[in-house]
Parts: sequence; C-alpha cells; structure tokens
Amino acid sequence: MLPFKLIYSDKYDLHLGDHVFPSSKYRLIHERLLESQLASVTDFLEPPPAEDTDVLLVHTADWVRKLKTGTLDLHDLHRMEIPYSPELVRAVWLCAGGSILAGRRALADGVAFNMGGGFHHAFPGHGEGFCVIHDVAIAIRKLQTEGSIQRALTVDLDVHHGNGTSFIFARDNSVFTFSMHQEHNYPLEKPPSDLDIHLPDSCEDEQYLHLLRENLHHALSVFHPDLIFYLAGADPYREDQLGGLALTKAGLQERDRIVFAMARERNVPVAVTFAGGYAHRLEDTIAIHVGTVRAAMEVVASMPAAKGNSA
Repeated sequence: MLPFKLIYSDKYDLHLGDHVFPSSKYRLIHERLLESQLASVTDFLEPPPAEDTDVLLVHTADWVRKLKTGTLDLHDLHRMEIPYSPELVRAVWLCAGGSILAGRRALADGVAFNMGGGFHHAFPGHGEGFCVIHDVAIAIRKLQTEGSIQRALTVDLDVHHGNGTSFIFARDNSVFTFSMHQEHNYPLEKPPSDLDIHLPDSCEDEQYLHLLRENLHHALSVFHPDLIFYLAGADPYREDQLGGLALTKAGLQERDRIVFAMARERNVPVAVTFAGGYAHRLEDTIAIHVGTVRAAMEVVASMPAAKGNSA
C-alpha cells in the first residue's frame, strides 16, 4: 500500500481519437501501476467532478456556459486545438475535481497525485493548447476559499510555459508561480510568472537539474507556501514530439526526487498533476509518469515527516 493516494477516474480520457495528445495515457498509467504492483486498488480514489461554482472561481460565466451548452465558436475551437464533445467537458470537470481532492489529500498525507489535469494553458475566458479549464487554479482557489490553505506555490516543469497559470495569478501575492520551460516553444506569448527559467533548446540533464535545484531553493526561500502544486510534465524528455529539450528518463526521475525532497525538507505538502507528455513511443510517456510516482515513494520512505506536521 502506498503512503499517499492516487486520484483517478476511467472517465479522465478526453476522447480525442487520433490526436498528438494521448489522453489514453491516464488509463494506461493506472494499469501499469497495478500490473507492476507499485500500487494496489485501495491506493486509488475516484474524484467527484468539480462543482460549477468551483470552476467559476477562476473562469468566466460565459466560458462555462459555452462549454456546458456546446456553443463554442470556431475561434474557441481553434485555440483549444482539440475537438469538442460532451465527454471532453465531463473529463475536464472530473480532472478539476481530482486536483481539488489531490490538494486535500496532500494536506492530510504529505503527497497526493491527480493522474489527470495540469491544464496550464487555460485562461479565464478561453481554452488554449489542449487545455479547456485550469484545474490547478480551480483547486487553489477552492482550497483558499474553504480556508484549507492561504498560500500556494505552483512548480511547473512541463516543457511548455504555463501561460494560463501566470495570467490567472498575476499580481496575486498569495500564489507564487514558478515555471521552467523551453524558451523557443509554445506558447509564443509568455506572460511573466513570479519566476521563469527560459531554457535553451536541447538542454540536457546536468544543466537542467542544476537550474532546478538553484531556483526551486530560491522560490522556497522567498515564499513559504502551505501547499505546492507540482505539474510534472513528461515532455522535457529528449524524444518528445512537442518538446525540444534533451532530458533522459533518469534525469526526469531525478527532477522529481528534487521537488519531493526539497518540499519534504520544509514540510510542505505536494499535490501532483501529470500535465503534458507526447513521446514518439507512448510507452516512454507512461514510464516517465510512473517514474514520478516511484520518486515520491522513494523520497517519502527515506525522509520521514517531521513531528507535528502533515508533510
């Protein structure tokens, strides 16, 4: 049995068909965790969908109405870059509910995973780049509204800049946004995060991990969060179709260990979302995401939580 919970639903699949975004990965990660005996059935929790009132903490009433009624225009669909369907809306509402639940479970257990979500390109009034609603922002606002947290840190290690995240939390002193991403990649316009590391093309393990250690340490030194939301994208991998960095699988797993270890040293809970991953071989994306779970297990086992703290 794992010392933390994995949030998952079979309905996380976005039903995109033959698309570069492999939304079947959620089911395949679930299967791999069970088959490898890294996790058991009792380690998984089924999330409820987010309430519309939760989604409206971040998104405009007009955008929610469009999604609920299927009245998106061509410009909306072009920016989303994925086909609209009622199943898509159901899936992203569930993923938002999953990120809320992951936040709550991380506060209780020190770590929790939402196996979907990490849709960091969604803006309050529109979707972008495969992202329809911003589950992490919704979860942060929900947890703040109910008084579970006051301050949150987003650690976005997807290959792409979290433009929706930085826009939503601009000028908000209660949320610190940290993004390490390939500079010459999507999105073209990158609203400033509180801390942006714009990586060069073909950045390899050694340089990446050095910059991560240095800058995550800085973020945690100047900002003291109640909770970290970690967007653990698989797309910095060197064989990713939509990425131009050059990390190995071993480098990505060390990336994950750094995040979990630095958080645990400071007794800060971590809620994880898997975010992007588009490797030429889907098996590689699955292995990288499973590696993030394995890294969390190793850090939790080797670094007992301090007494009197949930983390």
